[in-house]
Amino acid sequence: MSDQPAPRPGPTNSIADVAGIHVGHYSRVGDGWLTGTTVLRMPADGAVAGVDVRGGGPGTRETDLLDPRNLVERVHAITLSGGSAFGLAAADGVMTALYDDGIGFPMGRPGEVVPIVPGAVIFDLGRGGQFAARPDASFGQAAYAAAKVDPAPGTPAVPQGVVGAGTGARAGGLKGGVGTASTVLPNGTVVAALVVVNAVGSCVDPRTGELYAVRFGFPGEFPELPAVNPDRLAAAKDAAAAEPTPLKPTLATTIGVIATTATLTKAQCAKVAGIGHDGFARGIRPVHTMFDGDTLFTVATGERGADGIPDPFAFHALLDAAGDTVTRAIGHAMLAATTVTTPAGTMRSYLDALHTPRPVTRTQGATRD
Repeated sequence: MSDQPAPRPGPTNSIADVAGIHVGHYSRVGDGWLTGTTVLRMPADGAVAGVDVRGGGPGTRETDLLDPRNLVERVHAITLSGGSAFGLAAADGVMTALYDDGIGFPMGRPGEVVPIVPGAVIFDLGRGGQFAARPDASFGQAAYAAAKVDPAPGTPAVPQGVVGAGTGARAGGLKGGVGTASTVLPNGTVVAALVVVNAVGSCVDPRTGELYAVRFGFPGEFPELPAVNPDRLAAAKDAAAAEPTPLKPTLATTIGVIATTATLTKAQCAKVAGIGHDGFARGIRPVHTMFDGDTLFTVATGERGADGIPDPFAFHALLDAAGDTVTRAIGHAMLAATTVTTPAGTMRSYLDALHTPRPVTRTQGATRD
């Protein structure tokens, strides 16, 4: 038997376990608003990146640039946002903030840089009561500023649930949100994911009421919840089915970022993102529908240097871990989500709908995770 340790969660079980990746959220709730933006700030010299878009209705920015055939290797931030296609404007604020910090693709003299900021959006328009209440460049600036502030002692490394791009998220008739997880492989490579769960499909097994994702967790990672009462499960199904036009076009999209300390090429990053979609499929059913814009980015910091260049077998292990880590992040998103009520209605959390009632969320302002 091998003396190597088994894969395990990182110290924070979040994408913050990949050194150099900093996450900031900005949320706006109330007065017709229920939306937000999440920014993942890379190390100052950027990170090699790839992407895989599988949904039939994507809203993305700078994904063509990440094609391995194209010039630019590194990105300086990734923006995830609510607001559907309008929310892509949040990345403009991130670009401006990076430029002010002197970070970007060098174009000549000092200070002459173009920040590279890919992004993707979810559909959450109207969920706070006002269809026109959507993120703009100021959301990106606020989330980027939050990503530059260290978390306060005793607070999560990366806040999850109804925050940032997950503020207005919904999944299969329940409240969605932001979730994150990490894996440390036996060779020391860290693979982590942050996901915004906002799907047409459901994250819940309709036969048992269990989240699909929890069976992929490490021992003790997810709470042991009691079996779901059949009457409560039936009531939750009826409530989801009663939602108006549950398959209305553009009413969904799950997006996220996989990060690793490995030293990868753009093509390898694209492959990791593709396998990450297997993690979507294990945690959400159905997935990649014509009403979803499901998109996953992968960034590799290369922190491990030459030691982090994987041989084919190590790369296989990294790919395997990436898929499961994405699934676990989906589970954490659904468990961290809390019930939200706005003039547009109530989105009940998984725990409220099927387990112990929890308080209604009132998230406001910017947080650093």
